[in-house]
Amino acid sequence: MTEEKVINILSGMITENRFNKFNEVLDNRTRYITVVLEDLFQSHNASAVLRSCDCFGIQDVHFIENNFQYQENPEVSMGSSQWLNIHRYNQYSNNTERALLELKKQGYRIIATTPHTKENSLQKFDIKKGKVALVFGAELPGLSEIALNIADEHVNIPMFGFTESFNISVSAAIFLYELRNKLNESNIDWHLSKKERDIILAEWLKKSVKDSEIILKNIQS
Repeated sequence: MTEEKVINILSGMITENRFNKFNEVLDNRTRYITVVLEDLFQSHNASAVLRSCDCFGIQDVHFIENNFQYQENPEVSMGSSQWLNIHRYNQYSNNTERALLELKKQGYRIIATTPHTKENSLQKFDIKKGKVALVFGAELPGLSEIALNIADEHVNIPMFGFTESFNISVSAAIFLYELRNKLNESNIDWHLSKKERDIILAEWLKKSVKDSEIILKNIQS
């Protein structure tokens, strides 16, 4: 069954306000920016990043799980994960290279977020050079050497105190706020395609309508 048919069937089973909200959110969703989390072992930090991604309209989040698997903290994520596309890389002993090279094939610039660089600050970052994959590491170890070496650019948030860096979830929120503003102020076509919108909308409707799979199966048969 096509996404358009799913939308036609299930959209009538939710309120008009909710359907309008879905479309309003999709109007602001983007895949021009994506987020990659490498081996985050604290579930509350990873869950907070998901919440920020939803708030800033980032549709895709990639979890690299070399040593730690992501476990959602519902009290922190506040249900944000159900509206996002979650991609997990955990099939190999080291998944970092595979994940980042796959994103490069999709046209993303790999941006290592690290305080250990003076190469490029967030304020000076050029959003117009191409799609962006922001890569964040765990707080103490930071990003792996593999991630740092594969990255096309290293970017930092300027710091003015004694502490070297922000909490990972705070850092991600700052990056997303700044880059989302840059994106909105640019002339870049960052919106989802109609096909992408339909796929996501159909999935959101399935999650919102009770027994949606049974309803669709019965109609199809």
